Amino acid sequence: MPMKLDKLLAERSPRDLTEHPIPLAQMCERYERLYSGAINDVLREHNLLDQALPHNILPLREDMVVAGDAFTIKGAPTLEINDDMRIRGQMLDAIPQNSVAIWDTSGDNQSAQWGEVMTMTAKRAGCRGAIVDGGVRDTRQVLSQQFPVWVRYRTSSAMMGRFRITGWGIPIAIGGVAIFPGDIVFADIDGALVVPRSLAYEVLTRAEEIVVGEEDIKQWVNDGVSVNDVIDRGGYF
Repeated sequence: MPMKLDKLLAERSPRDLTEHPIPLAQMCERYERLYSGAINDVLREHNLLDQALPHNILPLREDMVVAGDAFTIKGAPTLEINDDMRIRGQMLDAIPQNSVAIWDTSGDNQSAQWGEVMTMTAKRAGCRGAIVDGGVRDTRQVLSQQFPVWVRYRTSSAMMGRFRITGWGIPIAIGGVAIFPGDIVFADIDGALVVPRSLAYEVLTRAEEIVVGEEDIKQWVNDGVSVNDVIDRGGYF
């Protein structure tokens, strides 16, 4: 009897890239005024408890914040170098505006997938930032470009002869989190989150509500309201 794979195929198939209710650039800007805790709390309301990328993927600078459409990139360690630079060029040519380049490196711990010239090229394309489950080099030159980047490590070792891009614009997974092209990726000092595209606008508006409501909670605390009274008023800690 053949295996029944209809549900798995449906789950892994490309997502519907229907336009958001507002322009993507506006959505990204509104997300970037939020913070990851509020967004993660909203994802929990949707029973999405595992949308945070591994906690060792950190920003190059603590004040960095980014949101954008996921531009997914997949690669793996390899000794092969044939057409390596041309493949990288094709990937960079495919980066769309208001995207975040997000790299599944198959667990690479040796090479830098991001660097100075890649930052220049991605920025010119309108990319908003990069999240790399791997490494960065040319860190000072990247920082000087005011381009938000999250990585696991820093190294001087380039990809050539160590790592190869195998695809882009495809579903990837980082730390067990599935990421589809067009999902909204958000990252700040507390790490990176993936918001499914179909929920992106709903999550945005609800997170904005939470941020406004938290101003009341903080005011109650400043006013000396008791812990129990804060909870009775709908507050939390």
